[in-house]
Parts: sequence; structure tokens; C-alpha cells
Amino acid sequence: MSSAQSLEDKLKALQSHFTWELRPRRPNMTCERNILEDIGTDEGNFWLGHIYNLRGFVQYQLGSSKDALDLFNRAAETFQRQRNAVEGPWLMVNFGNRAWLHHHLGKDERSEDFLSKVDGLMSKYQAPPEVERHPEVLAEKAWTLMMFDKEKKQQAAELFQRAIRMQPDTVEWQSSYAILSTEFLIKQQQILEPEVFERLRSAKERDPGNLYVAALYLEAKAAKGEQIQGEARELAARILQRPPSSYHGMRPLLRLYRNQISKDEAVQLAEDALRRHPDSRYFKKSAAICHMKRILNPDHQEPKPSHDAVNRAISLWEEMIAAYGEASVKQQITLAELQAKLDKEKAHGIYKELLEREDLDQAEKQMLYNCYAKHLYFVRKESRESTVYHLRAAEIQVESNYGESSIRELEKSIRRNRNPELFGEIENLLTNLRIQDQ
Repeated sequence: MSSAQSLEDKLKALQSHFTWELRPRRPNMTCERNILEDIGTDEGNFWLGHIYNLRGFVQYQLGSSKDALDLFNRAAETFQRQRNAVEGPWLMVNFGNRAWLHHHLGKDERSEDFLSKVDGLMSKYQAPPEVERHPEVLAEKAWTLMMFDKEKKQQAAELFQRAIRMQPDTVEWQSSYAILSTEFLIKQQQILEPEVFERLRSAKERDPGNLYVAALYLEAKAAKGEQIQGEARELAARILQRPPSSYHGMRPLLRLYRNQISKDEAVQLAEDALRRHPDSRYFKKSAAICHMKRILNPDHQEPKPSHDAVNRAISLWEEMIAAYGEASVKQQITLAELQAKLDKEKAHGIYKELLEREDLDQAEKQMLYNCYAKHLYFVRKESRESTVYHLRAAEIQVESNYGESSIRELEKSIRRNRNPELFGEIENLLTNLRIQDQ
């Protein structure tokens, strides 16, 4: 076996971001980088070293090995500073990352050096006999999957459980496991099972400085019908004292305000945060989302938003897009929906530009066709063209709410005898879809 092949085999055996087969949760790596950057660099964040590790991997995927190396080095320095030790098992993944990166850079001697460092740590800090990996490695992989790979949520939960069983006193692992196992259900405003609710309550008590867990706990209580307004406002005051960060609980708190208190108060809270930190793109994004929700999904008891309110929503949405450097198709569609409240032609122009793009994937096309069909029907009153675009959306073989929405609209067209000249095409499509579902 050649020395190069031997090195490759050793690298593939490492526990590293380069060997975990990570798949991004968001549309692309740039989105992932933005999400990680919005967490900030608060030294009080237990996961800061892990964040730098993941950011380094993302930067490598984006083609910047220099930035990747800088971030991996920063991760090691952060671990050493936070743990007040030069070395420890928490450096295993970091050294593995640096071994891989130097190999990709053609610096195999440096790669071998880091492989030796990993071997040294594994010998000095051996995993318990019943498992093959140290709990620090399990926890970092669990946190990484939780942040990065939505398809591996169950694997992340199992890794957290194994790490916690071996090292139960690390409250930050328990907090992250509680977030992982509850946040999706809480977003759907579902009542948590008693065991899951107790896990979240326990995490809140064990980790009182984790305001993200505190916000999720209030959401879980609200879903059970408990009154949380006073606690929510107290929590808001605490979060506003922290530096801007997506880690500090503003997102779930604003969601709680919108769903359980009022969208107007959510807007006020978001604007307060932005006034305190006008250069924070994360708080700009938070305010933009709150304004957008109030405009496009208003509460029944609240007055219709004024022109000034709509203008503010549009302005913030455009500033948010500029701050992040690019806009997703969904963000552009949202901008069109906001513009339609004031200027229908400008909104239509945004859709036309999107329809002319040739770089959209099938899921993006389906979303665009479905939303454009609704724009044609409700804003431009063009029923036939709306049906044509619902047909285009339904023809795309991607399972999504957008495709299902277009199918329902096509079925409705037949029931209501709308655009009969398209019935044959609609019925053929619906028949084919039913056959595929059998």
C-alpha cells in the first residue's frame, strides 16, 4: 500500500466534519455560513469552539481554504481558553479537521502531524469500554448534525443521549438535546408529551443562563393553555441585555409573541432590539420577519396595517436581503407579496424576473409557480393564467406543501366549473398523480 493511500485510509477513519457526510439544512452553503455567523462570537456560548469548527468546514466547502484554516485555529484557541487547558478530548475533531484540510492543501507532512495528535489524544483520553468514541466527540457530532443536517435528527438525538449517559454533568449537552427534541413540535404549537415537557423544564432549571431554552419553555407552556405574558415580557428584558445573537432566544421569543400575545407587540419588541443594535443584520432580519408576518398574516382583532407600516416592512425586507448579500427565491416571493399591497405592477415585475431565471431547481420552480398562480388569481384577477401555473406546479414531481396546494386548486377548478377549456389537461394530470400514489 502506498504511503498516500495509507494516509487517505487514516483520514477516512477520523471523526471529523470531513467524514460525517454532512448535508446542509438550508438551500446552499452560503445560507449555512450566514446562519452560523448570526450566532455571534459571545464567549459565554459553550458551543463557540464547535461553531468555529463547523464554520471552518463550511468555508472549505465554499472554496476558501485560508478562511477554513483560520477558523479551525480559532476553534482550537477557543476550546483551550474556555476549558482553561492546552489539550483535551474536545480537540479530537478539531485536529481531525486540520489533518484533512492540510491533506487537501497538499501538505501531507502537516496532515500526518495532526493525525499523530489525534492518536495521542485518543490514547490519553480513552473512550469508555462500551463505546468506540469519547463523549466529547459524540456531543460535537450530535450538535453538528442538529445544526446542519435535518435528515439526521434522530441520529443526533441518539448521539446526545449516549454522550449524556457517559457525562451527565454537562448541562449544555442536556440543553441542546432538549432543544433538538422539542423545537420542531413547539413550532407547530403542539402540546408536548409529559416526558418531553419535563426534559425541557429540567433543562431550563439546570441551565438558567440559556435563554433560548427559556423561550422554548414558555412556548411549550403557552401551547398547554397557560398564561405566559408576564414571563415573556421579563424574558424579553433579559434577552435585550445580551449582545445580538440567534443563540440568545430572540427568534423563539418573537414567535411566541406573534402566536400568543400579538403581532403588534412582536413588531415593537423587534424594533426595540434593532434600535439598540442598528448594525445587527440578525435583528434586522428579526424585525423584517415580524413586520412581514403582521402584513401578510394579520391578527383578526388588530387594525389593517397602514401604508407606512407596509412601506416599513418592504424597506426592512430589502435591507435584510442587502445585509445578507443575496436573496432566496422564497425571500423574493415574499418581497413581491409585500409590494402587492402597495404597487401591483412592481410586484408583478418581481415575479417576471424570477420566471426568467434559468438556475432554479425543481423545488424552487414548484414554489414559484404555485405562488405566482395565487398572485395571478387574487391580485391580477387572471383566473385562466392562474390555473395554467397551478398545472405547472403540480406537474413537478417534488413532494411539498406548494405542490399539494396547487393540486387542491386544480381539483377546486373542476368542482366549480372554472376554466372548462383546461379540464382535459387537469383531469389527465390528476389521474396520473393518483396512479403514481397507488
